[in-house]
Amino acid sequence: MERERHVLVVLPHPDDESFGAGGTMALFAKAGVPVTYACGTLGQMGRNMGLNVFANRETMPLIRRKELEDACRELGVTDLRLLGFHDKTMEFEDVDYVADKIEAVIQDVNPSLILTFYPEHGVHPDHDACGRGAIRAVSRMPKESRPTVYAMAITKNRAEVLGEADVVIDIEEVLDRKIAALAAHRSQTEAMLKGAMNKQQLDEATLDWLRHERFWTYKWE
Repeated sequence: MERERHVLVVLPHPDDESFGAGGTMALFAKAGVPVTYACGTLGQMGRNMGLNVFANRETMPLIRRKELEDACRELGVTDLRLLGFHDKTMEFEDVDYVADKIEAVIQDVNPSLILTFYPEHGVHPDHDACGRGAIRAVSRMPKESRPTVYAMAITKNRAEVLGEADVVIDIEEVLDRKIAALAAHRSQTEAMLKGAMNKQQLDEATLDWLRHERFWTYKWE
């Protein structure tokens, strides 16, 4: 991993960061690189409400915000920004309005690297809308001063369309931090983790999936 000035993560939901980029975020934080997470929504419409249901539609935003704050703490991320969109509605927002919110954070923290979803390869409409907003925000900058963008792609045809991921980060060194961050998102991950809090408590197939984080460097036309 290259030394970065500041890393900005732009994703739409609490837990997106821990699943897709938690290890990378933890590695940068551990190396002393400032990491900012701009989270689009509070995941208010998430279907999971705990293995033994402990949330409802009224309490879900508060619960997921607390889970997000706890997960960021596990990853060593101290700068959390909430963009204020509503879950499952980002696709209906004007892309320039989304970009305006993201651009304000970019201007504030001046990142050298941005992590987000690759537009049209995020599967969930909020993922794609957030990625489009991030790319639109960066596209407004002069080419010579744009940060590098590492984009996550989770569509089944991603390799066919985009090629293989050109950035694969082995996060074994901070794998337990990533697992703890996932566990912090209890309402969403309790059934998957089954109480696991470290790598000794997970099967090898799950560990293999978690320990490698893949990104596609966004190619500007």
